[in-house]
Amino acid sequence: MTVVQTSATGAPHPLIRTAGVSMRFGAVQALSDACVQIVAGRMLSLLGHNGAGKSTLIRILTGTQVPTSGSIEFDGNDVTDVFDARHAHRLGIRCVFQEGSLCPNLTVYENARVLHHALRGWGWRNRARQLIEASLDDVFPGHGIAVDEVVGNLSLGQRQMVEIARAFSVHDHPVRLVILDEPTSSLDPHVAEQLLEYTVKARAQGLALVLISHKMREVTRYSDDVVVMRDGQVGPSQPSAGLSEPQLVALMGHTHAEPASAAPALSASSSVPVLRRVTQTPSRTATSQAAPPFYVNAGEIVGLAGLAGHGQREMLLAVLAASQGRARRGAHVEVAGRATFVAGDRQSEGLFPFWSVGQNLTIGGLGQFVSRGLIALDKERALANDWSAQLKIRTPDLDTPITALSGGNQQKVLVARALADNPDIVLLDDPLRGVDIHTKNELYEDVRRRAAAGCAFVWYTTENAELSICDRVYVFNQGRVTDEIPREALSEQRLIQSSFSDETIDVH
Repeated sequence: MTVVQTSATGAPHPLIRTAGVSMRFGAVQALSDACVQIVAGRMLSLLGHNGAGKSTLIRILTGTQVPTSGSIEFDGNDVTDVFDARHAHRLGIRCVFQEGSLCPNLTVYENARVLHHALRGWGWRNRARQLIEASLDDVFPGHGIAVDEVVGNLSLGQRQMVEIARAFSVHDHPVRLVILDEPTSSLDPHVAEQLLEYTVKARAQGLALVLISHKMREVTRYSDDVVVMRDGQVGPSQPSAGLSEPQLVALMGHTHAEPASAAPALSASSSVPVLRRVTQTPSRTATSQAAPPFYVNAGEIVGLAGLAGHGQREMLLAVLAASQGRARRGAHVEVAGRATFVAGDRQSEGLFPFWSVGQNLTIGGLGQFVSRGLIALDKERALANDWSAQLKIRTPDLDTPITALSGGNQQKVLVARALADNPDIVLLDDPLRGVDIHTKNELYEDVRRRAAAGCAFVWYTTENAELSICDRVYVFNQGRVTDEIPREALSEQRLIQSSFSDETIDVH
């Protein structure tokens, strides 16, 4: 089906047009007869569950994947035979990939040089510094990122900010189209809002944008047109104006996710905490002494909120270290039970990319079926089959390479790995970033079931809507807890206010 969009004047003005584009990987039809038009000065949102074909279409539009069949036009010219990544760059096509493409061993400004090859000769370092710093200032005012810093030393959110700023930076070739693949998935709400407001400014200057996001609020508020993809097929385009979040979810064939109102009440948790912090650094301006430690009971789901980089991740790692009998400097945490960790940055911290789905799933629980140094392969296989079925992991088989799965199913494998180890506490480090609504719903339900059975969950997320699954939420600012919010009192306004508060509150 053809996606037809129009300019603000009502006349079609496609910057890119694809016709009958298909992509096959062996027996798998990843994309089928995709006909898409992308219009200058507008933002098109691509919606669909993980594995719907969005990533394949993006790779084709950026020249990194050659389609099996079909044609591509740019500005009215057929570029099918010459379209590759280098040609796409010369045409002004940029992409912010969900998993990132920065070189971690290079500095921020050196990564700008990787994209802009014309930055060469005498003084290129200063020009690169000025280029990326100006772009960061433009997109993310007050970002606080040093352009001489090595990218590997930056937080996940800061790396994403650099990736985005680099995509919008202009040197030798003008930027005509920027594709944003889950750009806000690792950004806190304040920084995400900065980016989305910048897209309004960019469109006013004639830039074409494509947004892939599972956050329906972003789609309804900021996109001009919406296209839904299902199983490699591209649906018809329609204006986003007037569409509600439930309507968008229905277009994708899912039930609207309502983690707050739809969440059933959990059974009463134990009154004995499975973890607690025994000291907390007092606020510089707080009038009270250091607050009592926060706690998590067995069977509770406790959220960690606040702006990214304010101690939430450090708390998770401190709990993990304490559960393993190790101590992290400055951390004073007592843990009763075994803890497992689910990384949100799955590429860097979660997956073994050269292993299969089954191997990635069972590695955390090998101790259950190892005897005298030998692995009972039949038991390992049974464990993998069991958890793959429980979490509904979509994979051809367990021997499939983990990298062949969609992002949502890769994340399910990490959650399954954590649960398969029979933990008392599961630590979740923004685990659902970039995961589709259907997969989120499934994982919400599974977390509730495990919690009702007595497992405790500590859930850090940069997406405030996810906090509504929690029984209580602790808000962090500068490494301290500034608020404790029960589920019934949770609101966007209170979260924002507490995120910027410098007053330490009492946590029981």
